Amino acid sequence: MKPLNFIVVGSGWRSLFYARIAKAYPDCFNVAAFLCRTKEKARKIQEETGIKAVISQEECLSENPDFIVAAVSKDSIFQVTREWALKGYPVLCETPAAMELEDLQELWRLRTKEGARIQVAEQYFRYPVFQGAIEIVKRGYLGDPYMVNISAVHDYHGASLIRRLLGIGFENMKLYGKKFRYPVVETDSRYGLIEDGRVSERERVRLTFEFQGGKTAFYDFNGIQYHSRIRGRHLNVQGAKGELDDWTLRYVGEDNRSREYQIIKEPFETGGGIKRICMKQEQLYLNPFYELGKVNGLPQDETAIGTLMLGMRRFIEEGAEVYPLAEGLQDAYVRILMEQALKGGQTVESETQVWG
Repeated sequence: MKPLNFIVVGSGWRSLFYARIAKAYPDCFNVAAFLCRTKEKARKIQEETGIKAVISQEECLSENPDFIVAAVSKDSIFQVTREWALKGYPVLCETPAAMELEDLQELWRLRTKEGARIQVAEQYFRYPVFQGAIEIVKRGYLGDPYMVNISAVHDYHGASLIRRLLGIGFENMKLYGKKFRYPVVETDSRYGLIEDGRVSERERVRLTFEFQGGKTAFYDFNGIQYHSRIRGRHLNVQGAKGELDDWTLRYVGEDNRSREYQIIKEPFETGGGIKRICMKQEQLYLNPFYELGKVNGLPQDETAIGTLMLGMRRFIEEGAEVYPLAEGLQDAYVRILMEQALKGGQTVESETQVWG
């Protein structure tokens, strides 16, 4: 099949992920152009990536893109997504889909009333390690999961993983929490290692989610966890029959005896990234690019986003959603509730939305 041909609207850090993925797998994807706001930004990103960068929508349209990636600032994602969707193009928008509730509702109206084709690039459930964790829960090792303690990702990403790990869909909830500030030595960043010993105060957020059905989630996150050599990420999921604690599974078998297994991550031979995730003799995850015959892997972020991009072909041709728009809207709605709870210091309750 021909590579999927797409335009990236935006020139920031997130937009570069799409360039790296397309360059690694050129028989799957082709970035036809970056659409930038200024000539200076276009010149910079073209020099950095070697990919055409323009400031004119007409030049982008002349490339006959199969879909559009909206990789602009959070405050602009809704407007850009709406604009291109109304032109008739399938849109894969970065997260969150919108910052305001009325804009989230408008995206749903565009989909249901005007046939807009919109998908949200929520990648974390497609991270190999998190996909492996979700698969363990699905296979019933824990019984019905009733508690998640997650310290791994922020805001809407956390909401997405919590809902999938607990299997709660759009169930209503109440949530409450608090912000704290702590000093920490900086060791890493988006742009490389930091080794000068600088110390910064970082905000840590702790929130409790209580769902109507009785399940619970404890959210705990500090932004430095994304780029630090001394702050890890953690996940704990519990059900009556067992517990997944980071990458160790403990559970009670049918003979009522307890068992303990390690989750094994098998890397690609070249290029890095995770090829396969197994537990005892079970395969929990197989990298979709490996299934396509690729011998070099990519980091988990690029793998997850690339998996969503692969899914855009079925979405375009058959309407099969990559990450259902309703879920992306729910994630963004939960982010709004999280901000309200932290700002007011009180318990906030969700309400069923038009997409629920």
